[in-house]
Amino acid sequence: MEITVTRTNSPKVKPDESSLVFGHEFTDHMFVMDYKEGQGWYDPRIVPYGPLTLDPSTMVFHYGQETFEGLKAYKAEDGTIQLFRPKDNIRRMNQSNDRLCIPAIDEDLFLEAIKAVVKIDEDWIPTSPGTSLYIRPFVIATDPFIGVKPSSTYMLMIILSPVGSYYKEGLNPTKIYVEDEYVRAVPGGTGYAKTGANYAASLKAQVEAHKKGYSQVLWLDGIERKYIEEVGTSNAFFKVDGKVHTAPLQGSILGGITRDTSIELLKSWGIEVIEEPFTIDDVMRWHQEGKLEEAFATGTAAVISPIGILGWKGNDIQINNQEIGKISQKLYDTITEIQNGKEKDTFDWIVRV
Repeated sequence: MEITVTRTNSPKVKPDESSLVFGHEFTDHMFVMDYKEGQGWYDPRIVPYGPLTLDPSTMVFHYGQETFEGLKAYKAEDGTIQLFRPKDNIRRMNQSNDRLCIPAIDEDLFLEAIKAVVKIDEDWIPTSPGTSLYIRPFVIATDPFIGVKPSSTYMLMIILSPVGSYYKEGLNPTKIYVEDEYVRAVPGGTGYAKTGANYAASLKAQVEAHKKGYSQVLWLDGIERKYIEEVGTSNAFFKVDGKVHTAPLQGSILGGITRDTSIELLKSWGIEVIEEPFTIDDVMRWHQEGKLEEAFATGTAAVISPIGILGWKGNDIQINNQEIGKISQKLYDTITEIQNGKEKDTFDWIVRV
């Protein structure tokens, strides 16, 4: 299918790169494609960024049938536009679509759509250290109908946003609260899918954590409330006695692209990565024994976010003197330099636009 292009007649003023925050500014254009049962996906197009007109009974408003993804584009020093592991994001979105009963999207067309809209708005890609162009594809159910069933029509959109650091702390260690009252997801649910319901379920705990002075929440499993799962927007890692522990993918947490990237890099450096269940009590014991060397979270938005303080049952433990650990720093530097074209990509992660 040919992607048609309608350019804006009113280009926006681009924001100052030095003051970029995450998710506040959006580019001039967006990609849109529709789906109709019996016809499939059709009419791929790039149009000026702007509001949508939807019926108040549109199903996504009432039953939450939607999925989304997040990836980034970077501009290398030679001007080349680089996408980081977009095929993995596309595959993961179709996995989420399957869980939410949303029709799969042709992967080749999806990648071409991402490339096309990024190319149209390439002047929006920031080049200052720590900045990038965030890419947000999402699908919504669009049937005007009140009733619980999969929609027969959908809309895929891709919007773009020039961004700075996700956390105000930047790469400085964050303060994380261990949540044991509220539950985000359980095996058999939608925890492994990237859908808004998971994030809506996390908001109450996040708000409570912010009131207590923490940046984010570390979730425990939803059944026994003791096994480490993930941070609110990223996967969690703990370096213990030279080995790195992270929760296994068992259906209740998201299989992060940056998680997988970090695991591959760690293994290539000869560091053992253990993907087996472990508890918050294990973490506290490791800390008491002096074995907990560093902790960090991984995600597309922040890349690597070191954890400096972990709060659990009224007790804050300090990790690595609230300093960035060597592994956290090395992972961040390596990943961002591959993304920006400053380091050779030996893993075949980069796709050029």
